[in-house]
Amino acid sequence: MNHEKYIQRCLELAKKGIGTTRPNPSVGAVIVHDNFIIGEGYTSPYGGSHAEVNAINSVENQELLKESTIYVTLEPCSHHGKTPPCADLIVKKQIPNVVIGCVDTNSLVAGKGIERLKKAGCSVTVGVLEDECFKHHKRFFTVQNKKRPYIILKWAETKNGFIAPKIKDEQKPVWISNAYSQQLVHKWRSEEHAILVGTNTVIVDNPSLTVRSWTGNNPIRIVIDRTLRIPQDVNVFNDQAKTIVICEKKGELENRERISFEEIDFSKNIAQQICGVLMKNNIQSVIIEGGQQTLQTFIEENLWDEARIFIGESEFEDGIKAPVFSTALEMIKTTITSEEKIENDILRIYTND
Repeated sequence: MNHEKYIQRCLELAKKGIGTTRPNPSVGAVIVHDNFIIGEGYTSPYGGSHAEVNAINSVENQELLKESTIYVTLEPCSHHGKTPPCADLIVKKQIPNVVIGCVDTNSLVAGKGIERLKKAGCSVTVGVLEDECFKHHKRFFTVQNKKRPYIILKWAETKNGFIAPKIKDEQKPVWISNAYSQQLVHKWRSEEHAILVGTNTVIVDNPSLTVRSWTGNNPIRIVIDRTLRIPQDVNVFNDQAKTIVICEKKGELENRERISFEEIDFSKNIAQQICGVLMKNNIQSVIIEGGQQTLQTFIEENLWDEARIFIGESEFEDGIKAPVFSTALEMIKTTITSEEKIENDILRIYTND
């Protein structure tokens, strides 16, 4: 049987749940009988059924489960959470074969699901398209293993390496990327838990940081405002999404229920402290869309996993230079994992090695 084919299908299904299942991972599951798919499922929004349950429930003739193979991107859970353990359901339904993309590193699972299945007599295969499955579950694994959110840096720069002109006229913001690239960014926002910007970005550009050109949930807005300089009437303080203000001394905004304040010490390790704030608020992933200073802060502290950079066609005579992948001591090792054209823009994606 072509295990990779069916795990690939699991990954396709799993993508449908990204942005809705957190803090649970978005898992995909497929059930195969005599080389035919008889059931499929992916993780429901948080509090709902897991992928394995949805796939099993989709099978019309439940008797066929006793002669089938279930494929999953991630090891079935073995603990009670919002729902009963998926490993127990697989055993109960007497599914004889289980093929798993990657092992769950969560200490509540960590091989226990596989052990439960094997003890019940299931044939278990582990590690099919393991790298692809691990990459798909990158947000979940980063929180589990690094104790911080998955961090995505994002910016657009001109051909000659500027992210903003030196002086802005009436046009705010000044767009470097095209409309298709901007729509893609809104899709990304719908997939991630939070989005972060600095004080100057809010004051100069007055962004909304919402999903407007796509469908999905708005991310939680994280705003760095050390001395609370940002006016109260800006877009990030509207009621379209929750906003967390990171500052050195808490303030308050009149009649704003969806705004909270978190204090940090701005004299040291700003990015690390921000990660602590995000973890405190159970945030699994964040897009850093701030200006040069905010982006460079995360690079300097080497707290990032992925960088998504648009390179537009325009050039500025002078302006604010794009961030650079370096620290005070050495160049950070980065890898270009992909490069594609979006109309006349180039999108490069880097990973932090």
